[in-house]
Amino acid sequence: MIRSLRIAVADDEPDMRDYYRAILPVLGHQVVACCADGDDLVRLCLQERPDLVITDIKMPSLDGIEAAARIERELPLPIILVSAFHDADLIKRAETDHVLAYLVKPIKQADLETAIAIALRRFEQFQALRREAADLRQALEDRKIIERAKGVLMKRSGLDEAASFRRLQKLASEKNLKLIELSRMILTAEEALGNP
Repeated sequence: MIRSLRIAVADDEPDMRDYYRAILPVLGHQVVACCADGDDLVRLCLQERPDLVITDIKMPSLDGIEAAARIERELPLPIILVSAFHDADLIKRAETDHVLAYLVKPIKQADLETAIAIALRRFEQFQALRREAADLRQALEDRKIIERAKGVLMKRSGLDEAASFRRLQKLASEKNLKLIELSRMILTAEEALGNP
């Protein structure tokens, strides 16, 4: 059983909106936004900050796929698309990072429950991968700065690479600084002395 979610739904058919309002609480979730078009969905998602979005594709003013893309740019959320059509073009447009499940109407309770669980799990996995990628990018950037600081020490002190790195580590420890913080300070000082 997944945790209780705050869900935003959008469908231009009143019967479908009523269905979501009735069935989602049965599944243990709360409908925090319910609307009939994509523009309202985007606005309500930014206002209510739901945990998950379920949206029809074909709606007036802004379709569900474009609404999902706009929401994703502002507020990454797991999104489930719903359609009454098996249209290949729609499915191709739906194959994006922000769409994590696709349901075809009529929607059964079991299918909805499964789609929510899968979308939530996949979203959590994607978020973990994004964090890991960001951490790796930061580690690489930090490594470049540390290497440049090590180069400054090598040039200024005549030490070899290993000795320069040990000196950086020792100084960082003595000053109670992270290695990256000390490296940035060294590069700033080197730049201030006119030796970029």
